[in-house]
Formats: sequence, structure tokens, C-alpha cells
Amino acid sequence: MEKIEQPAPEARTNRRGRRSRQEILDAAARVMAVRGYAGTPMSVLVKETGLPKSAFYHHFESKAGLLAAVMEQGAQGFFGAMRAAHRNPPEGGTPSERLHWYLRRTGNVLEDGEDFLRLLLVLVMSREAAEAPEALRTVVAVRDEGRAYMAHMISSSFQSAGEKTAARIGEALAPFGMAGYDGAFVALQSDNGRPMSAWMDELADSLAALGAALIAAG
Repeated sequence: MEKIEQPAPEARTNRRGRRSRQEILDAAARVMAVRGYAGTPMSVLVKETGLPKSAFYHHFESKAGLLAAVMEQGAQGFFGAMRAAHRNPPEGGTPSERLHWYLRRTGNVLEDGEDFLRLLLVLVMSREAAEAPEALRTVVAVRDEGRAYMAHMISSSFQSAGEKTAARIGEALAPFGMAGYDGAFVALQSDNGRPMSAWMDELADSLAALGAALIAAG
């Protein structure tokens, strides 16, 4: 019988280390999204993961460093999901039709990334993570990237108006689009039974109307 070679001890140790690091990140993202950063002591995370406290400090220098890693991982996953959802946009169509296509899929990403977005908004609205400047820099970067992405979706929807006009509309309406997106997420948390698709359709209609008004105004 052919002998099956076992992984070297170093390889097994590295795999266990990567696995425990990911377990910590997943647990921290899940718990902090509910309790907030300040309301999540390390003892809660130890209980949640079943890992010793030493494992946390082996992978992360501090609780602030853990938060920074949670935010970085969440941002990468969120924008990666957004790009995947918007692959192969439809050719042609009215600005309204294209906005509906983009924002329906954006709403799906929002629902799938609730933990990350909930924690993001908590950090935006509070000062509880002031001790974690690296995480706050990630928050600012995510918001900036979000506005840029919203501008891209809007300008892509108005390409029929010409490249310069589409870019102008995208830049002008991106803050409103972000506010609508944030508001839809907060409304979703209230559990009033209204689906995310309904909020996204209304946001698409509003952006289409505002874009048309900007075109008419020259």
C-alpha cells in the first residue's frame, strides 16, 4: 500500500494558526456588530470562540488591532461582493432601468453584509473606537470608496447623456445616493417587513428623477 505522507509539523501549525485567526476575526465581527466595540470585552470573544486569550494576543497586538483587522476584512469582502454583483451590466436601457439594475444588486450585497455594515455605522456615529485610529482610518476609507462606487453606478447609468454629463451627475448625486443607502439599511434593521428591494427601487427612481433634472438644467 502506498504510504501517505503526513504534512510536516510546521505546516500543520501554520494551518491551525490561520484557522484560529480566522475564527477570531469571524467571532469579533459577529459580536461587535451587535454589542459595539466598547461593549465587547475580550472575555466575551474568548467564550465565543473557545480559544484562550493568549491566542488573541498571538495574532493581534491589542483589541484595537483586532478591530482594525475586522474592518479591513469586512471592507475587502463587501467591495469584492459589490464588484461581483455588478459584473456584466446590461447594455443600453434608460438611466432609470440601469439604476434599478445596479441598486437591486447593491441591496442584495447590503443584506448579505449586515454585520460589517452595522459595525461600520456604529463606528461612524460614535467615538467609542477613538483608541483604534487604524480602524477609524479604515472607516473613512470605506466611506470614501462607497461614495466613489455610488458615483460610478450613477454615472454609468447616465452614459447616454455623454461622458462628461454622466460624470457630473454621478459626482453631484453620490452623497444623496449614499444617504439613501444608509437610510435603507437602518430601515431594514427596524424589521418592519418591507423588503430591501422596495427601498432600492425608490432610491433608483429618485436618482433617475434628480439626474434628469440636472440634465434639463444644463
